[in-house]
Amino acid sequence: MSEETTVTVELAKNEQSVVDAIEKLTVVEANNVAKYFEEKYGITAAVAAAPAAGGGEAEAEEAKSAYTVVLKDCGAQKIAVIKVVREVTGLGLGEAKTLAENGGNVKENVKPDEAEELKKKFEEAGATMELV
Repeated sequence: MSEETTVTVELAKNEQSVVDAIEKLTVVEANNVAKYFEEKYGITAAVAAAPAAGGGEAEAEEAKSAYTVVLKDCGAQKIAVIKVVREVTGLGLGEAKTLAENGGNVKENVKPDEAEELKKKFEEAGATMELV
């Protein structure tokens, strides 16, 4: 049998005030803070939580509440994909064409059901999609 070791970290007063403030944030606000740290410092929540969660990547994937719908490739049916991009995003023709040709984020912070629906719509038009 293995023994589990508990490590107690003592925080300075200013560190504790930061933790207290973070604990008061809504899920959306905490997600925005996490994204900021990810972009600014390359620190991801998955890396920070991995030791605590025991590396349960599959569990983290199931618990995900918002996705980014990413267009990887428009395929052979570029015009059909451009139409879907315009429908989903409201972009103008030129911007939609650029997104279809170059790929990128179509929509961010999308609920799982809507993300799957968007992915299906784009794939029916011939595009290769990814949910991140």
